[in-house]
Amino acid sequence: MNRLGWTILALLVLGGIALATMVHLGSGQLSSPQRSPTPTPASGSRVLRPAPSTATGASGLVIPVAGVAAAALHDDWGEPRGGGTRAHHAIDIMAPKGTPVLAAASGRIEKLFESVPGGHTVYVRSEDGGTVYYYAHLDGYWLGLHEGQPVLPGERIAFVGATGDADPGAPHLHFEVKRMAAGERWWQGTNVDPYPLLVPGR
Repeated sequence: MNRLGWTILALLVLGGIALATMVHLGSGQLSSPQRSPTPTPASGSRVLRPAPSTATGASGLVIPVAGVAAAALHDDWGEPRGGGTRAHHAIDIMAPKGTPVLAAASGRIEKLFESVPGGHTVYVRSEDGGTVYYYAHLDGYWLGLHEGQPVLPGERIAFVGATGDADPGAPHLHFEVKRMAAGERWWQGTNVDPYPLLVPGR
């Protein structure tokens, strides 16, 4: 084969490689992207400081749903649940699905857990280890949230939802506060009523 033949052959090979690359890229662009299993903020970044609208409760805890004032909270501690088979040991904070859930206090993410009754859940242990804050029925976690991560009061950690056994038509945050004895694990502890901790004068 002469020099012209080799040149033509080389051009054909290069053209074939370029065509194959274009087809591969094109097919990748046509395929549907995989949706993240949990919602993420549109900006793709986490806010590391309290939101400006953060409301603080009577005990210094942040009301754990963005934009909700203390006056909007309802004390449903002890109300029957499960057809009267158990009592409610938390406060339910009603808000539209996707509303940011905020860390009520500083601490560390101890557990991200999938629960049949609670759906997507987060357990945050206080810095001194004596309290666990439990957030349930979440629509998903804030981008990058992981076990062992420190959080600040008012930091966005998740989104209000209706996962688990929550009514899909009534999205809300189920928020528990548990006092922990030495050595107790994230699912243990003694529940205390969060309402007086969040509402002044209660």
